[in-house]
Amino acid sequence: MLLKALRIGLGQLVVFADWISRPHKLKRSPEAQAEVERATANLALYQFHACPFCVKVRRNMHRLNLPVQLRDAKNDAEHRQALEQHGGRIKVPCLRIEENGQSTWLYESKAIIAYLDQRFAS
Repeated sequence: MLLKALRIGLGQLVVFADWISRPHKLKRSPEAQAEVERATANLALYQFHACPFCVKVRRNMHRLNLPVQLRDAKNDAEHRQALEQHGGRIKVPCLRIEENGQSTWLYESKAIIAYLDQRFAS
């Protein structure tokens, strides 16, 4: 019981620290931002709200000004089941990428950040 309370408290501390130190968003022209929004419509991040690795990915998405759909795999049974059935395991963060009618499930925060940087940073 004590460990659970400690874990919840630390998780909320991580979320609060993220909120107060969030990076500035990348500025784009309205046309460029509209193109980014079209491209991110095919992305979804499966995550836990207080997971430090998920916070790291969300901070990068905020910095790049990417409106990626967030899916709570901890509290939403439907998203958790989709992550396990289609992604192969319940592990977060996981970025689902829909391209050409196929889904790719990208795990590991470093790999997700590298993918987002390569695709959207310029």
